Amino acid sequence: MTAERPLADDTSLDAERRQFEIWAGMTPAQKFEAFAQLMAMAQALADAGIRRRYPHADEREVFLRRAARTLDAETMRRCYGWDPRTAS
Repeated sequence: MTAERPLADDTSLDAERRQFEIWAGMTPAQKFEAFAQLMAMAQALADAGIRRRYPHADEREVFLRRAARTLDAETMRRCYGWDPRTAS
């Protein structure tokens, strides 16, 4: 079955097909490396946003604030002894 339009509105069908071909030709190790690089970039962007919002935050606080974006307050208190609701 051939797609009539790409999954993303800003991508041509030809570009999308080529991307799928590239992914299909990658080894599992290459796919994992690409994923790891994307995760590192996402973490760096999140950290940059936190640092911009909290310019005096040290590395630990940046880590905790990033973790608090995905974990609930109770988990943050239990695992890290840090409450995002009372952090200034």
